[in-house]
Amino acid sequence: MSNATANMAVTIGGLALKNPVMTASGTFGYAREFESLVDLNRLGAIIVKGLALKPVKGNPPPRIVETACGMLNAIGLENVGIDAFEAEKMLFLRTLQPPVIANIYGTSVDEYAALSARIEAIDGIAALEVNISCPNVKAGGVVFGVDPLAAARVVAAVRKRTRKPVIVKLSPNVTDITVIARSVEQAGADAVSLINTITGMAIDIETRRPRLANITGGLSGPAIKPVALRMVWQVARTVRVPVIGIGGIRRAEDAIEFLIAGATAVQIGTANFIDPRTALDVIAGIEHYLRLHGIRDIADLVGTLET
Repeated sequence: MSNATANMAVTIGGLALKNPVMTASGTFGYAREFESLVDLNRLGAIIVKGLALKPVKGNPPPRIVETACGMLNAIGLENVGIDAFEAEKMLFLRTLQPPVIANIYGTSVDEYAALSARIEAIDGIAALEVNISCPNVKAGGVVFGVDPLAAARVVAAVRKRTRKPVIVKLSPNVTDITVIARSVEQAGADAVSLINTITGMAIDIETRRPRLANITGGLSGPAIKPVALRMVWQVARTVRVPVIGIGGIRRAEDAIEFLIAGATAVQIGTANFIDPRTALDVIAGIEHYLRLHGIRDIADLVGTLET
């Protein structure tokens, strides 16, 4: 065991992070909600709740259901809209040390493009994470993220309108996630993050009705970790851009698995609802692991899976 402090810094598409642990969009609000609970400045990066051009109320309740080893959510991408975000949320976010990443979504390529242009002009946003798990209203509601061409069009439109690093968040609800990963990389993505939630549902057997008003929702939490880990491993072997691992991470050991599988960084999501300090515990746990194994730079751990 070495007493030397390991280098935890990583770079994602030109964006420098002091450590590889981020908070996932939709699980950490706009950060201020956690100010009294967590030392926000210890985080590697903060990804804010998904943003649209206009405010969105989201789906009617019930919108959340607990499941075995996880949860289903059908929040419906509720958000304040870009105008209120810039006017009300950025004042606090600009006071923080970690890079702030804006997660964006739209229902057309034009919406993604317009939103990217708006964010490009906002001081204090370090990068964009593009959520392509949204229905394309001009293509009959087909989700952008399941079609390589549609996904590429979104990324190309975003890329044209921003100089900030572009991270593309991939949907697991596809036949082969590596095809989508290659497509968005070729379209200009600086990094990919995966996985988003897995579509699922729950039924109340007494009423014989869905337990979510939306019928289906996104499954997250420890239940999806093996699927996420497999997909991260596949994508990391396929693309050259950095990969960010997401899915069921609640301990340092989980995060380390993703790093070994090829992820350069990780995001903490559902675990934030259970213990807001999870991200800080994961950071400390990774540091301990590196010291214990005599690893001086976290980069020396990434992608070291032996098969």
